[in-house]
Formats: sequence, C-alpha cells, structure tokens
Amino acid sequence: MTQRSGRLGIGIIGAGRVGPVLGAALGGAGHAIVGISTVSEAGRDRADALLPGVPVLTVPEVVERAELVLLAVPAAELEALVKGLAATGAWQPGQLVVHTAAEFGVGVLAPAAAAGGIPLAIHPAMAFTGTSLDLVRLRESWFAVTSPTPVLPIAQALVVEMGAEPVVVAEADRAAYADAIATATGFSTAIVGQAASALAAIGIERPGTVLGPLMRSAVENALGAAGGGTVGMLDADTIDAEAPEP
Repeated sequence: MTQRSGRLGIGIIGAGRVGPVLGAALGGAGHAIVGISTVSEAGRDRADALLPGVPVLTVPEVVERAELVLLAVPAAELEALVKGLAATGAWQPGQLVVHTAAEFGVGVLAPAAAAGGIPLAIHPAMAFTGTSLDLVRLRESWFAVTSPTPVLPIAQALVVEMGAEPVVVAEADRAAYADAIATATGFSTAIVGQAASALAAIGIERPGTVLGPLMRSAVENALGAAGGGTVGMLDADTIDAEAPEP
C-alpha cells in the first residue's frame, strides 16, 4: 500500500449500481482507482463503462492494494464480508474502510477498526442507474456520513470531492435514517405505479412522461414545505450498494 500526497489509491468491492459510480466520481477528483471486484458480467460491463482500464481483481487483491477500500455491497452481506476479511488478516493499519449501507454506522466495521483500519460510513441518498447519468445527479445529492469524531473531516471531504453535500448522522440514528429513506422510496414508488396504471388504463401510452413534471413539482413543493428545499429522489437500497449483481 503506497502513500500519495493528498491522493488515495482506492479499491472498490462491488460493481453494482453504486460502486463504479462513486469510483468514477472519486477518480474524477484525482484519486487513483487501483481495482474493483465483481462477480458478474453485468458488473464487468458497468466497471468497463465507468472505470475504463481499472483492473478487475479478487476481493483480497483489492484490499491488499488499496489505501481506501469502498465496500459497495448489499447491507445484508456487509457484516460477513468485513468479518471474513478480518479473519484472514487482510485489513491494514491506517487503511480507510468505507461502506455505503444506509442502516449501518461504523459499528459494522469494528473488525477492520480492530486491525487498525479507519472506519467511515458514507451513504448517498440518491437513486442510482449505474450509468454516467449518476455523476451529474451526484452534484445535487446529499450523503449521510458517520464516523469517529477525529476522522469526520475525512468522510466529509470525500463527499465534497464527489460533488455532493455531507450531512452528519449519529451512529445511534442510522436505523431511523434508513427507515426514512425506505419510507420515501416505498411511498413514491407505490404512488407513481398506481397513477401510471390508472393513466394506462384510459389509453395514455406514455404515462411516465405525463406524470414526470407533475411528480417533480409536487415533490419539490412538499420538500419546500418541510423546510428542505429540493432534494434528489431517494433509494432505499443504494442503497443497491451492489444490488445483487445479475
């Protein structure tokens, strides 16, 4: 693991919709993407499109080469992954270990921290497509950041480098934060689906096109009334954070 002046060698575990996008954003900020792990052809395609030239490696190889390891995997897999790597002695002292799951703070990264790693929880409150379109949307998004106080500026700086805004969420509040994300996503998905079906039933061929401006303006009005201004659509899974790869 080499040291760079102000720049990091970043390894990504997971090539779902989130990992390659965040990797591309960090690469655009001047960091070096040293490798990405993926288990599917779809993941390889996303990696090739967003991170051309970045080698596809095994998980241990990614951890060995990286100064910052980005764990963009489903929340259900995160704890076992961190523990498994700790059991093999993979984590390195001083290594930044970052996950993107909404519901967890840094407690889930305790095995890495015990080995000397620096734990950071950075969740993007945005719905991801896994394409370059997300790089534009990142500039209007917010990230929930949780970390030990001494290293909180590092987490915040990483978010700012990706063009987004950080908002600090306490470790004890991560579950409530995740519930809020899930509520917003589930409600909006259900309502849009119901309205689109009703329009299709009366012969409107492209109900999404008709509903788009209405939904955007309605959501912006509601957010303004809530005192939050305009915020991008939220994704409960991110959240995918590698939505199991197809």
